[in-house]
Amino acid sequence: MNPDIGTIERQVRPLIAAGRLADAETLVRPLLASGSGPLVLWHLLVDAIRPQGYIAETRAIQEMLVAATPGDLTARFNLAETLLLHGEFERGWREYHHRYGMPHTTMIERKVQRPRWDGRPMPGKTLLIHDEQGYGDTFQFMRMVPWARERSGARVILEINAESLSLAQRGLGAHDVIARGTLPPAFDVHCELMSLPMVMGLKLTDLPGPTPYLSADPQHLGKWRQRLAGLPRPLVALVWAGRPTHVNDANRSLTLAQLAPLARADVTFLSIQKGPAAAQAVDLPPGMSLVSLSDEIHDFEDTAVILTIADLLISVDSSPVHLAGALGRPVWVMLPFVPDWRWLLERTDTPWYPGTRLFRQPSRGDWDGVMAALAAELARLAA
Repeated sequence: MNPDIGTIERQVRPLIAAGRLADAETLVRPLLASGSGPLVLWHLLVDAIRPQGYIAETRAIQEMLVAATPGDLTARFNLAETLLLHGEFERGWREYHHRYGMPHTTMIERKVQRPRWDGRPMPGKTLLIHDEQGYGDTFQFMRMVPWARERSGARVILEINAESLSLAQRGLGAHDVIARGTLPPAFDVHCELMSLPMVMGLKLTDLPGPTPYLSADPQHLGKWRQRLAGLPRPLVALVWAGRPTHVNDANRSLTLAQLAPLARADVTFLSIQKGPAAAQAVDLPPGMSLVSLSDEIHDFEDTAVILTIADLLISVDSSPVHLAGALGRPVWVMLPFVPDWRWLLERTDTPWYPGTRLFRQPSRGDWDGVMAALAAELARLAA
């Protein structure tokens, strides 16, 4: 008897949402044991096994899905993230271009009535580069603005979110930097910030490029040096939670209480946590010396200066990681078992940022293992 696909999907999706991935896999896998079956079941199987770390099998299924339904742009985007996770940049960037072909993203695509830059030189022309996604994405791919200027030979206008505007105005080499939402000067071609890797053929061997490529505002340094003067070093900036609305936030964020194993009498932590999780700083783990700066941070300029003064940032996968990396500051990143594509697989370093170390869950959900590794390294730093 053929299974009722709708019933199966209604059973499996709540299990996946609740993190009961093995249970979801157990329901779906027998229905595909013959090697064939409805595509919706293959999609469900991928959703159940990828977070468990079955990346090779995930890749094989995603390749099959794309071959079967090449017009399914969500399937192509999902394959892109797996390709990029493997470091397969050439094809990965091409498939990643389908990010605005999905039902939930078509509404936010920037509709530009000019052709997209194809990576070729075009002296005498004007190129508009516009950011598009989260703050971390913007900080990460800002590095490519001066590369695009050199490659194109064009006049480069960078349109960027207002929160990153002043940082972008220092050192990136754009001829003009404007805030998103303002009317740009006339331009001939455009390119999304995160399409630059595709049009310029970014390879792993091209990374990291010149670093640092962002800098802290000297006018802010005096204020924050005075604020932090007298605090015992090392000073370790701390971020334990990402943006709550992020689609993967439950997988990447922690509570401050989970960082209790890091508490040491000879380390001063600086909370630069923003958002609802910042309130957790009123209830400190035993033995943790933490100065909460969250309410005093008004913008990324403040964050950049604090990161410049601090000896280290310890953070979950969040925008301050990319800001610190762009500033050339030391960062220790706490990563889930299957991380975002940009952190690749298995490595303890990252080609994106020299001086950044990756502390990965040894198994799915094992933040205790991450804390043990961090605590040992923190002891060495304090010594």
